[in-house]
Amino acid sequence: MRRARREAAGTGGCAAARGGGAPRPGVRGGPAAARAAWLRDLCAAMARPPRQCPGPWVQLLLLLLAGPGTCAASPADDGAGPGGRGPRGRARGDAGADEAVPRHDSSYGTFAGEFYDLRYLSEEGYPFPTAPPVDPFAKIKVDDCGKTKGCFRYGKPGCNAETCDYFLSYRMIGADVEFELSADTDGWVAVGFSSDKKMGGDDVMACVHDDNGRVRIQHFYNVGQWAKEIQRNPARDEEGVFENNRVTCRFKRPVNVPRDETIVDLHLSWYYLFAWGPAIQGSITRHDIDSPPTSERVVSIYKYEDIFMPSAAYQTFSSPFCLLLIVALTFYLLMGTP
Repeated sequence: MRRARREAAGTGGCAAARGGGAPRPGVRGGPAAARAAWLRDLCAAMARPPRQCPGPWVQLLLLLLAGPGTCAASPADDGAGPGGRGPRGRARGDAGADEAVPRHDSSYGTFAGEFYDLRYLSEEGYPFPTAPPVDPFAKIKVDDCGKTKGCFRYGKPGCNAETCDYFLSYRMIGADVEFELSADTDGWVAVGFSSDKKMGGDDVMACVHDDNGRVRIQHFYNVGQWAKEIQRNPARDEEGVFENNRVTCRFKRPVNVPRDETIVDLHLSWYYLFAWGPAIQGSITRHDIDSPPTSERVVSIYKYEDIFMPSAAYQTFSSPFCLLLIVALTFYLLMGTP
């Protein structure tokens, strides 16, 4: 009842403000008209029904329910900019862009796809290799033997680094000596530097083929008839390969080294011991032949020679007595029996 009276009073007051009622005493001229206009606006605001604005969480809920289609395009999306593959790109006249490249479904898909393209694909669109390519092992050149490097060949007459039973070459490169070794084995190949032609007290460099297919260069010291591995390894620039049942390697070693019992100074001349044999789980075992070949005289790294040593299978026919016997048998067969 009281509310109805207040509303009636309010309506009446508003009507009076609009000029329907009697003017208030003491209101004259401009100030009275301004107060009437203010009162009229206040009454209109009170008569209007109140509005309720939704809270921010309501707007967020509506946005989630509407789906990713209502989200704005990512700045990384080609369709977001002028001339791209999206709607704005088509507005600029790029009609065939959508047919050539599929559109992204969301800004996250755009980011993930472009990150994959930049991280894992090359400019041609192919995945990057997991590791850089490795240069193949350069074949040993035997034409340089006796000219720009010294060589030792053991095996069949006329053999080379790929057919000899054992092959070694050496040459000076600055303050280093480069060695190349190759042998017909699936285990190891080595060269020893000795003060005599016997095994014992020798500095040995070996190329060992392990079970993983790698060829590693190791340092040994002959204690009697046993080769002891030495952790101090003077080899560098190492490379090796196992192909066609042959172990082949190449490495460098300094000419001058600090005085050490297990590492000789290659500036001096030494007898060279040649050996090769099988390996078990990357560990060397006894060499293939009982008496491995050795150099006939001490070797100087400053003198390049091409020395051939026939293997046991060809040594018989190279002896003077055997040659004389062959000549006698040939003469006998040609002349015939009396």
